Amino acid sequence: MDTASASLPEHLRRHSGPRDPGDAWVEGAAGKFWGRFGSAGLLVQDPAKGILLQHRATWSHHGGTWGLPGGALHQGEDAIAGALREAHEEAAVPPGNVHVLFTSVFDVGYWSYTTVAVRVLESFEPAINDPESIELTWVPADSVEERELHPAFATAWPELWRRLSQHRH
Repeated sequence: MDTASASLPEHLRRHSGPRDPGDAWVEGAAGKFWGRFGSAGLLVQDPAKGILLQHRATWSHHGGTWGLPGGALHQGEDAIAGALREAHEEAAVPPGNVHVLFTSVFDVGYWSYTTVAVRVLESFEPAINDPESIELTWVPADSVEERELHPAFATAWPELWRRLSQHRH
């Protein structure tokens, strides 16, 4: 165990080995991606607060950038369930307190990432529940691009925001 995680409470320590068979890299012609069964992230919009962003731990892939809570899917897990599980594990997003608006899939053939866009039903405060986050914060949608975003999220954000804007209540 590294010294950074040794100072964390047991339930927040990064495990040294795979916790689930899905927690592994896959490689192919399009590159190397996390999640043997694909990955998913939750794009959380609170109309009163903005978009929930996760400042990614420095040890993670593209560490130090901002993105969405999410991660590797478990075997047999659908993307919506996986995104809700990961966002709850990483950011304490209450799965019963969001309404799914749409999904957006990035697929390279041997791996895919699904963004699950949700609207919060009742405002809540996110909480860091594991060592994968430096910070969690609500950011006004028109300020998201001002952050140093995870490269894949930066590419996807304009279209995600366009689609999210179509779902105003």
